[in-house]
Amino acid sequence: MSALDTELQAALESVAGTGKLLVALDFDGVLAPLVEHAEDARPLDGSAAAVRTLASLQDTVTAFISGRALDSLRTVASPDPETLLIGSHGAETWTGPNQEPLQLTAEQAQLLASARTAVESVVARHPGCRLEHKPAGVVLHTRSVSEPAAAAAATEEARRELSLLDGVQVTDGKSVLEASVVHTNKGEGILALRELTGATAVLFAGDDVTDERGFAALQPGDVSIKVGDGSTAAAYRVASPEEFTAVLAELARLRAAAVAG
Repeated sequence: MSALDTELQAALESVAGTGKLLVALDFDGVLAPLVEHAEDARPLDGSAAAVRTLASLQDTVTAFISGRALDSLRTVASPDPETLLIGSHGAETWTGPNQEPLQLTAEQAQLLASARTAVESVVARHPGCRLEHKPAGVVLHTRSVSEPAAAAAATEEARRELSLLDGVQVTDGKSVLEASVVHTNKGEGILALRELTGATAVLFAGDDVTDERGFAALQPGDVSIKVGDGSTAAAYRVASPEEFTAVLAELARLRAAAVAG
C-alpha cells in the first residue's frame, strides 16, 4: 500500500474503536458516481451494503448529508430506516418520525419566489441549463451545457441576479449554483448530528466544495475523506466512489470487530 493508504488504514482502525461512531456521508460523487441527470444516480452496491452493515451495528449511527432535497435523496439513496438524513446542505433534516418538516416564514417564501424567478430567467436564456426547485431554494444546473464557457456565463449571470436579493445565500457546487433562503451549511449539519447522537468520533466523506465546511467542522480524532480531485481540507483522499467503496467496507469490518469485543 502507498503511504496515504497506510495512514488511512490506521485512521480507520482508530475511529472504528470509538465509543459512539457517526458515519456521515455525502451521496453524489461519494456513494454514487456523478451522472448527467441527478434522478439517475444510485449508490454503488458495495457502498450501499457497507452502509447497511454499519447502520446495524451497536453504537454506530449512519447519516447522509447532501445538497439534494430530502425527497430526492430518499428516492435515489433508498436509505435504511436507521440512517439519519440532512438535505439541502442542512436546511432540511430528518432525525426520526417526529421530525417536523421545514416551514418557511412569509418573508422567506417571498424571497424564494424572487430567487426562483431570477434563476428561471437565466435558464430561459441559456440552452442546456436546468432548474431544480427545493423547499428552501432553487438550483441552476449546468452539467448538460455543451460548452464550458457557456456554462460559466450562465452561472455568473445567475450569481449577479441573485446578488440583488438581500437574504439569499448562494452556494457553488460541481456544475451547480444554489440559492437558499435558509442560511446553513454541511458543517452546521455535522455539528447538529454530533450533538444529537452523542458521537465520540465522526467519519465524514465528501467530494464537492460544499463539503469543505463539513471537513472544517470535524475535531481531533475524527476522519475526513475527500473523494476525487481538487483542493481540500480533508486529511485523506481517495480517487473515486469506487475506491471509497473499499474504504467503507473496511470500516464496516473494523467496526463490527470492535463492537463485538
